[in-house]
Amino acid sequence: MAPELRISRQAAQVEVAVAEALPRLPNLLKAMDAGELDVGKLRQASEATAPLSVELARKVDEIAVKRIGEKNPGAWRKALARVVRQVDPKGVQDRAEARRKDRKVELIHEPDSMASLWLYLPAEVASAIYARVDAVARSHKSDDRTMDQLRADVIADILLGKQGGIGGIAAQVFIHVPVDAALKIDDQGCELVGHGPIPADVARGLMADPNSVLRKVVTDPVTGHVRDVGRTRYRPPAAMADVVRIRDRTCRMPGCSRPAQRCDSDHAQAWSEDGVTATNNLCCLCRYHHQLKDEPGWDFTYSGDTGELVVTTPTGRTHRSLPEPLVEPLKEDPPPF
Repeated sequence: MAPELRISRQAAQVEVAVAEALPRLPNLLKAMDAGELDVGKLRQASEATAPLSVELARKVDEIAVKRIGEKNPGAWRKALARVVRQVDPKGVQDRAEARRKDRKVELIHEPDSMASLWLYLPAEVASAIYARVDAVARSHKSDDRTMDQLRADVIADILLGKQGGIGGIAAQVFIHVPVDAALKIDDQGCELVGHGPIPADVARGLMADPNSVLRKVVTDPVTGHVRDVGRTRYRPPAAMADVVRIRDRTCRMPGCSRPAQRCDSDHAQAWSEDGVTATNNLCCLCRYHHQLKDEPGWDFTYSGDTGELVVTTPTGRTHRSLPEPLVEPLKEDPPPF
C-alpha cells in the first residue's frame, strides 16, 4: 500500500489498522457513509478502541454514535475517552500506568536550520509545564515577540539554565475530582481541564501532593452542572468568575478547546446595553473569539436558562454548544434529602 498510495510505511500501517477496525465500529461507519462523521474522526475512534475486545469496541460504537454532534477533533477525542472509560474502567487505569513508562524526548531535525524538540509526558505534567511557560511568557508580552516566540524562548532559557526573571510566577492546572472518587468509592469522573479524562489513581495522587490547592465545587445532582465553587482559596479571583470558568471548562465557541482559565468572561448581553454581571449572563470566550463576536455578520446568542450558546456565522450557518456536566447526571431522581 505504501508505494501505491505514495505514503510512508508507517502511514500505510495506520490506514490498514483503521480499515481492520471498521467491522468493530458498524454504527460509526454508517455515520461516515451518511456524511455525519469524517474519516479523521473515524480514525480517532479506531485508535481509541484498538486496545479493546470486539465486544467492548461494539459497546463504545453504540454509545459514541449518539455523541457525534458538532464536536471538533479535540472534543471528539475527549468524548471517546469518556466512553472508553465508561465501558472499560480497569483497562483505562492499566493502560495509563503502562503509557507512563513510555515517556521520552525526541529531537527532530527540520528544514531551514530549525528543529523540533518533542516531549511525551503524563498529561498533568505536560499541562503544568505549558501553564508555567505560558504564564512566564505573558509576563514578557511588552516586547515585540509573539506569544509563540515567547513561549519557545522561555522553554529554551529554562532548559539552558538562563532563568533570569522566571521565578515567582505560579501556574494553575485544574483537575476535577468527584468526592466519591476522592474517597475511593468510585473511579469515575476525574478530568484534567483541556485534556479530558484521567485515571482516578492519578487524580488522587495529585490531591495528596502538599503543593496542591483543593477547592469545593457544588454541582446539581440531577444535571451535573456547577452551582457554587465556595469562597475559600489562596489568592482567589472573583467567586462569580470562578463559577463561570469551572462550569464552561473551555472556550464556548463550538470547536475551540482553549481552557476557560485562559479565556475572558464575556457578558452575553453587553454591559453597555444594560447587561448584568451574573452567572446567567456570562460565558467563557478566548480572546480571539471574544473579539470575533463583534465582527460584522457574526451573532452570538446565549441562553442564561439553559447555558446554550448559538453562534451564527456570516454565511448564516448556526453552531451550538452547551457546557458539559462536571459530573455525570443522575439516572434517577435524587433522594428527598
